[in-house]
Amino acid sequence: MATIPVGGLEMVGELELPSAGHMALDEVLLDAVAAGRRPPILRFWGWVEPTLVLGSSQAVANELDLSAVERRGFTVVRRLSGGGTMLAEPGRTITWSLAIPVDPVARMSFVESFAHLDRWAVETLRSLGVDAGYRPINDIVSPAGKIAGAAQARRRGAVLHHVTMAYSMDPALLTELIRIGRPAVSERGVRSAEKIVSPLDTLLALPRA
Repeated sequence: MATIPVGGLEMVGELELPSAGHMALDEVLLDAVAAGRRPPILRFWGWVEPTLVLGSSQAVANELDLSAVERRGFTVVRRLSGGGTMLAEPGRTITWSLAIPVDPVARMSFVESFAHLDRWAVETLRSLGVDAGYRPINDIVSPAGKIAGAAQARRRGAVLHHVTMAYSMDPALLTELIRIGRPAVSERGVRSAEKIVSPLDTLLALPRA
């Protein structure tokens, strides 16, 4: 895995892996940082298959319309962190993970840590001309809606913070594939919230790269 050192942080250019491989690699890197075997690391993801990523505490029956998932050819995986279901597609999604020791956010509340670790992304979007801001707990937003969502997992003194950003998306896919607003079929599991999405390609005239 080729890395570029940036001020004590290893930065990894976009890796293209099967979706289950991304979930496994996040866990491996979090454990390595927690054990002191690796320095803090930022990696960017490249998707090779359309994917729905469930949070660690979600119930598949509540979240997904499985007939629509099969019809559309989406892979389903579960991530280490909590939160709602994220939709990712090859060439249409920007995703990154940050694995760091907990020290920089140890004295912050959980909510404060999300905003702190995503501040660079909000500032970068603003520098590109996007009217970006942050909506607690975990959303990067524009006045038109949600641009990205973050999730976190913590383990043995280390933090995994990862973000899924919509560069291009058909918002109708969300309600087709994810049972947002539909009655629960199980008492278990965190439900995904209904939010308007504003993909980046509707906000700025730059290619995804």
